[in-house]
Amino acid sequence: MRELRRIERHQLPYYLKVFNRITDKPMGCIGNVSLDGLLLISPLPMLVGSRFEMRLKIPGQDGKLRFIDFHADCQWTREDVTPGTFDSGFALVAPPASYVQMVDALRNYFTFGSLAASS
Repeated sequence: MRELRRIERHQLPYYLKVFNRITDKPMGCIGNVSLDGLLLISPLPMLVGSRFEMRLKIPGQDGKLRFIDFHADCQWTREDVTPGTFDSGFALVAPPASYVQMVDALRNYFTFGSLAASS
């Protein structure tokens, strides 16, 4: 069967790592993101009911890293189907404008709507 993919497949976990803003240690990778929250895939379960200080390190257009700092409350955590990993759901607390812009940029980048119209 002929390959019909028009957008190169990207592995988001390699790009969207989440760090503890206080210690700068990696917490895990984003599995899903929205304006209200995110799904974190991590090697350890997160403490439900706790607020976390989080940081994303995003490459800027000038090649320098941009930081997106935010607070998020862990709503739930469960073992992932992949052994040794856990999924945790976080609700964002007053996300900054830079986070909202990142979500919009990701939504635009991974949207297939424009491709469907051109087919």
